[in-house]
Amino acid sequence: MPLEELIISVYCLIDDLYSSIVSEPIRKRGTPPKLSDSEVLTMEIVAEWPGIHEDKAIWKYFRRDWLHFFPTLPDRSQFVRQGANLWRVRQLLHKKLVQMLGADSSELHIIAGFPIDVCVRTRAPRSRCFKGEAWYGHCASKKKDFYGFQGHLVVDQSGIPSALQLTAANVDERDAAYDFFDELTGLLLGDKDYIRPEMKHDFALTGIDLQTPLRRNMRDERPRSFVSLVMRIRRRIETTIGQLGKYFDIEYCNCRDIWHLTSRMGRKLLAYTVGSFFNI
Repeated sequence: MPLEELIISVYCLIDDLYSSIVSEPIRKRGTPPKLSDSEVLTMEIVAEWPGIHEDKAIWKYFRRDWLHFFPTLPDRSQFVRQGANLWRVRQLLHKKLVQMLGADSSELHIIAGFPIDVCVRTRAPRSRCFKGEAWYGHCASKKKDFYGFQGHLVVDQSGIPSALQLTAANVDERDAAYDFFDELTGLLLGDKDYIRPEMKHDFALTGIDLQTPLRRNMRDERPRSFVSLVMRIRRRIETTIGQLGKYFDIEYCNCRDIWHLTSRMGRKLLAYTVGSFFNI
C-alpha cells in the first residue's frame, strides 16, 4: 500500500471510530487545538510502522514530509502534549477494533509476558526514573536480567492483541494473570511459568480452562497429540511479541513517567492492531 493511501486509510478508520466512542468534547475548557485528535492519532499510528517511535521524531517527520496533509500541525510541545492526553482514547479505539475483529469473543486465547527495559541494570541504582515503580526482574524466555517493567499480553488464536497489563518486573506472571478474569472465556494457553494448581482451579470457577505444558518431573495424563497442539498454537504469541519488539520497539521504555509509558504502550498496541485490521 502506498504511504499516501495508508495515511488516508488510517485517518478514515480512526476518525470513524473516534466519532463512535467520543460522544462529547474531551476538553471542557480552553481553546480547542487546531489539529484534530484523529489527525494526531493517525500520525502516531502511521509513524510506528516505518520505525519512528519517539514523539519528537514523529513531529519532525510529518513537519518535513507531510505538512501538506496536516497543514495545522502545531509546535512540537503542543503536539506531544495533545498526543499524550489521548491515552484513554487509544485504549478505547483498540478495544473497539478488537471487538470488530472478534478477538475479544474468541474461545481461545494465549497469554505471555515480556520485559520492558527502563535502563541497563548497571545504571539502575543511579536512575531517577520510575523510582518505587520499576524493579529488577528476570525473563526466562530471553535468558536476561533486566530493570524495568513486565508486559503481560493476551492474544487470540490469530495473534491479535486483545489485552495488555503492565506491572513491575518482579511481579509474578501468575499473579498478574488474575487481572484478565473479566476479559477471557474458554481455553487459555500459557507456558510453564503459569503452572499453579490453585490458579488453574480459580480460573476454572470463572469458565476459563488454563492449559500449559508441564515440567519434566510432572506426570502428564493428557493425550500427547493435545499437548503438541497446545505447544504449537501457543507459539503464536511469541510471533506477536517478536513483531511488537522488532518493528514497534515495545520492549524499551524511552520515557520518564507512568503517564507517558501508558500512552506509549497504547500507541504501539493500537498501531499493531490497525495493521492487523487492514491485513484481514
